[in-house]
Amino acid sequence: MKGTKPVRQRRTIPRLIGSLLLVAAAGVGCGEAAALGTWDDKSGDGRAAAEPEVRPLGRIVPVPASVAPGGEPYTLTRATRIGVDPADRESRELGRYLAGLLRPATGFALPVVDDVAAGGGIRLRLSPDDTALGDEGYRLRSTPEGLTLTARAHAGLFRGVQTLRQQLPSAVERKSVQNGPWKVAGGTITDTPRYGYRGAMLDVARHFFTVDEVKRYIDQLALYKVNTLHLHLSDDQGWRIAVDSWPRLTTYGGSTEVGGGPGGFYTKDEYTEIVRYAASRYQEVIPEIDMPGHTNAALASYAELNCDGVAPPLYTGIKVGFSSLCVPKPVTYDFVDDVIREIAALTPGRYLHIGGDEAHSTSHADYVAFMDKVQPVVAKYGKKVVGWHQLTGTTPAEGALVQYWGLDRTPAAEKERVAAAARAGAGLILSPADRTYLDMKYTKDTPLGLAWAGYVEVRRSYDWNPATYLPGAPESAVRGVEAPLWTETLATTDDLDVMAFPRLPGVAELGWSPASSHDWETYKVRLAEQAPRFDALGIDYYRSPQVPWPAAR
Repeated sequence: MKGTKPVRQRRTIPRLIGSLLLVAAAGVGCGEAAALGTWDDKSGDGRAAAEPEVRPLGRIVPVPASVAPGGEPYTLTRATRIGVDPADRESRELGRYLAGLLRPATGFALPVVDDVAAGGGIRLRLSPDDTALGDEGYRLRSTPEGLTLTARAHAGLFRGVQTLRQQLPSAVERKSVQNGPWKVAGGTITDTPRYGYRGAMLDVARHFFTVDEVKRYIDQLALYKVNTLHLHLSDDQGWRIAVDSWPRLTTYGGSTEVGGGPGGFYTKDEYTEIVRYAASRYQEVIPEIDMPGHTNAALASYAELNCDGVAPPLYTGIKVGFSSLCVPKPVTYDFVDDVIREIAALTPGRYLHIGGDEAHSTSHADYVAFMDKVQPVVAKYGKKVVGWHQLTGTTPAEGALVQYWGLDRTPAAEKERVAAAARAGAGLILSPADRTYLDMKYTKDTPLGLAWAGYVEVRRSYDWNPATYLPGAPESAVRGVEAPLWTETLATTDDLDVMAFPRLPGVAELGWSPASSHDWETYKVRLAEQAPRFDALGIDYYRSPQVPWPAAR
């Protein structure tokens, strides 16, 4: 079988109609909200007015750390050039990336030239000595004479480019020539992230998504400064990554998906292309091979991985907790070693996710024995362990990250076990299911998604504090946040869109923006102003009634 399958037909998803855009200022932290201005309803028919010619500086998502509005705007014109250091290949690539974003809608040539030759254009500059900006921070200064984007590292320039995109009218995202003008408000944005880990997970095991579909999601994540793509590559319903030493994992184990569809898998070249593309958007890929549970696709592919030596049938349902690798068998660890070795060799990032959740068919003793043997294999091949928070039922390896997916109602003893691991040195990624799981239904009427964690409306997904969410866990242990998107009920890119948007930008803001800027009332206005950008990008989002969206046109 081939490693990819055709892009699915788009499916129209019903949208709930939200209320009209509030006349309010958007907060940017540091007490600067009042300087940003408002969008007024001047249409006379109850609809929000069109986007202003100049978007107030800093009124974007995620909200910047510091905004100093002032002076006349910068205007992008046919004469604009993009200046970079010609000796720096990566800066040249970033210049070309920016030009590629802006050319279709503006119709401008936007040549990428030597910084000096850029004149009154857009300059991308590295300042290695500007340590206050860190690895991902940037400074954007806009004046009528030019626009300068400065960063200590290339990742910071890339994050700044996303801010520049959002400061321009949303029509800049369209792929055909639009009417200008193209203005960026005058002033200076200085911005650094709150957390170094800002992730999103895509489950390609329950339903398979092609390389191009994954790239589309990577681009959506980039706009909101997400820097980690966690790929859930194996589960009961399908195995999605080629392993040369165990070929039936994909040829047989990858041949189906939830509901009995054709499934699919990534060849090694295709997975490498996903990793490369993510890196071009300054995202690190973390591959996940879930074990010892969630392994029916592997067990069906190789009978010897089962304790009784009998391969179960392929599985296309959505139940969990019924499968387990055979912990006592030596062949299990040959299998694990081969899989981790081959995937680690394809993955330049620091981490490899070994799952570990919902292993209900594995005894506690076997679970501990399994993880004690598998974690050193990850280190053997040069990676650090990431595991779901059930890993804290064992001893997490040195440098491990524990991904917490519990709920507000999770028993206190389980929360304390995770907090104790954090106090002992484990890093925490916070993904509470009743806050960040993008596949949870918004309401009982949402046509897609599940509801085992409850209903997760837009405000609930945004209105929590990662630093204080897990009682007893030191704030210093929190590495960041991640928004998982499980796909039991999601089969198309439209399905992904309507469940991820508009919740994903809120989780991204929790990871990027300072805690002092966190405010639902101002956030929901900035989120509403993303609607024309979603439309321009072809994102089929959910019009939550909690958000004062502009009237649908």
